[in-house]
Amino acid sequence: MSFRGLNRTLAVAAGIFLFAIQLPCASAQRPLTPREQATIANNEMRHFGDAPENPGPLATDLSTSTKPKAVAKAMRKVADWQLKVAQLYFDRIWTWSALYDGFLAASGSLGDPKYRDAMLAMGQKFDWKLRTNMLGPDDYVHLPDADGQSLGQVYLDLYLQKKDPAMLQPTQRALDAILAAPRISTIPGKEIAWWWCDALFMAPPVWARMYAATGDRKYITYLDEEWAKTSARLYDTQEHLYARDSTYLTRTEANGKKVFWSRGNGWVMAGIMKTLPYLPKDDPARQKYITELQQMAARVAQLQGPDGLWKSSLLDPGDYDLPEISGSAFFTYALAAGVNQGLLDKKIYKPVIQKAWAGMIHHVYADGRLGCIQQTGAEPAHFTASASYTYGVGAFLLAGSEIRQMK
Repeated sequence: MSFRGLNRTLAVAAGIFLFAIQLPCASAQRPLTPREQATIANNEMRHFGDAPENPGPLATDLSTSTKPKAVAKAMRKVADWQLKVAQLYFDRIWTWSALYDGFLAASGSLGDPKYRDAMLAMGQKFDWKLRTNMLGPDDYVHLPDADGQSLGQVYLDLYLQKKDPAMLQPTQRALDAILAAPRISTIPGKEIAWWWCDALFMAPPVWARMYAATGDRKYITYLDEEWAKTSARLYDTQEHLYARDSTYLTRTEANGKKVFWSRGNGWVMAGIMKTLPYLPKDDPARQKYITELQQMAARVAQLQGPDGLWKSSLLDPGDYDLPEISGSAFFTYALAAGVNQGLLDKKIYKPVIQKAWAGMIHHVYADGRLGCIQQTGAEPAHFTASASYTYGVGAFLLAGSEIRQMK
């Protein structure tokens, strides 16, 4: 091979593979607050994930390409690591629900039954029951709130595949009890069912799947009515972004701009895309969901960082030096799903998706850990580069599964 040919070969290889790229992801701009440190410790204690001081080197064997084979390799690396470290601790809390959704999507995308089999074993372990609402005190504390309902997504996805009534009945009983209960809470700021924006990922996809499983439109009626209440309260029609809850409607960041949380808005966009395919075609609210998706997608694309990712705070990224992977992954999933379903313009959003996927690949470690994921919370926060949590991995697997479908 000539010297010129060798140089060309090396250049192509360097453009495809990550040769020991170490991004500046070592620490936040300021020390973590005691509250942030306490949340990280609590998350580790509850096995949602962890943030080790030495996570090891970043991966050098993955491609940033969005071609199906390259995406599959990254998905499998991340999914295998997560399954290995997490399966022993599977639980019914919302932090796990998004991971389960990702595992099920990855199983279908990769043609690998082990992830689906792990979900079947999980459902059997819990007798296909939801986690009840333990937040109290209110008049119907025994009923699952949106977070508690979120596990129903994977249960119902498995039911739609297997048609085993045992997978359906506990969730259906819970939803029917919710329909029969009073709809107005006496808790200030929580007068509506889905009073926080995250709930739009947790609950609506469950209600839409219950309609798909039963054909009973009462589940869609409830979904549409409750989403409308949340949208009216939290959706900013100028910024085309959601406030996390009503306490954030007037709060501002250090730069004076409104507080819009990356993961919170990722929850909403992903929730839309996980709901739409199961709605009846003549649902009068369908176009409203599509319009919100399109408006949010356009705004999110404007806010994408040079590295292809989004910071924890959407309107004050300068106050946070690390990209945040869970919000970025949910955005990437929603954009790719929107393109695949013909709701978003491929010419506009494919470059955004490709850049975002490449950015996320830079945060996969050699063992498969996916880093730069913010700990649980309700607002933008600082975290460490090594931080990895279940819901962020689930979002990554959802994103990869949709990217592999893009023509």
